Amino acid sequence: MKIPFIYTFRSLWTRKLTAMMTIAGVGLVVFVFAAVLMLAQGLKDTLVATGSSDNAILLRSSAESETLSSISRDAASILEAMPEVATGQDGKPMDSKECVVIINMNKKGSHDMGNVTVRGLSSAGLAMRPQIHMTEGRMFTPGTSELIVGNEIASRFEGAQIGGQVKFGGRMWTIVGVFDAGKTGFASELIGDVDQVMQAFNRPVYSAMIFRMKSPDDFPAIKAKVEADPRLMDLTVKREKDFYAAESQQLADFISILGTVITIIFSFGAMIGAMITMYAAVANRTVEIGTLRALGFRRRSVLGAFLTESLIIALIGGVAGLLLASSMQLVTISTLNWSSFTEIAFGFSMTPQIVASTIIFALIMGFIGGFLPAARAARLNIINALRAS
Repeated sequence: MKIPFIYTFRSLWTRKLTAMMTIAGVGLVVFVFAAVLMLAQGLKDTLVATGSSDNAILLRSSAESETLSSISRDAASILEAMPEVATGQDGKPMDSKECVVIINMNKKGSHDMGNVTVRGLSSAGLAMRPQIHMTEGRMFTPGTSELIVGNEIASRFEGAQIGGQVKFGGRMWTIVGVFDAGKTGFASELIGDVDQVMQAFNRPVYSAMIFRMKSPDDFPAIKAKVEADPRLMDLTVKREKDFYAAESQQLADFISILGTVITIIFSFGAMIGAMITMYAAVANRTVEIGTLRALGFRRRSVLGAFLTESLIIALIGGVAGLLLASSMQLVTISTLNWSSFTEIAFGFSMTPQIVASTIIFALIMGFIGGFLPAARAARLNIINALRAS
């Protein structure tokens, strides 16, 4: 015979205080676990959303970021002449030759220095970035020392508001507009005219070249041509989404590994708490267990009942931890991207995979914490249990 579920729920209700304390412990561990996964996922989502499936990027083969890459003007001209590169309504190739550099700016409040990306764009650069929408001011005028700034930079750094001035490259640059780039890496950048940025830093070559493909299916053909052309032998072409996804991998992996190790350490405390709670339940219900066994319930039924009780506690704690972690989606943080060595703002991101992983993690804690007490309850001798009264 199986012990009815109502018995398990009644037992939990009888021990409300100890059950709630155990649920709180599990919930806090689950919150940390889910928050770590959400943080790593948020970083990945931000950088992946920065790229477009219609775009590809040309950069130096050995470069892991745009700031470390260089492309000659001749190489850029060779690629934009390829038939697979899309053209605009004006008949010109849809590409943006870009110069990406790093400058230092003071953060608001703390006045600490932070590395910020400055991106010089060609005329078609913004048209190829539909994620960018002007919210204040106006677009920069080509050929001038004017910049537009991402909303995350405007909110976090001094002098990054409309009318403010930033000094770098031996000249003063005026902020004339603020743009919203959604949850993408562009929100953490300053953008200006590519020729002016190159002149300011004495750069004779571009950092990278972004171009629109006529079809995403044309990528293999473009890649094959780049690899076969001896004039482009030191360059490589990647899908823009793949490039930005790779930029997030190192930091995201570090966050996930470190956070998981810390969470596992914390989980021992939660499992010990669950184990103490269940051992106490077994000690207080020794006569009940003896009665159940005398009524014909088998050892495995007793084991299952107590294990189910522990799993229910863990499940409630897991759901509570998830609900608390979901509120973190309203929070945006800023940190240093290890690939580009610049500040990037991103938020916490909840996915179905994170929800499933978190619930499984909570149930594992409940199983481990409840198994030994449940096994002890199942092994109790009927006569000795009945005599315990």
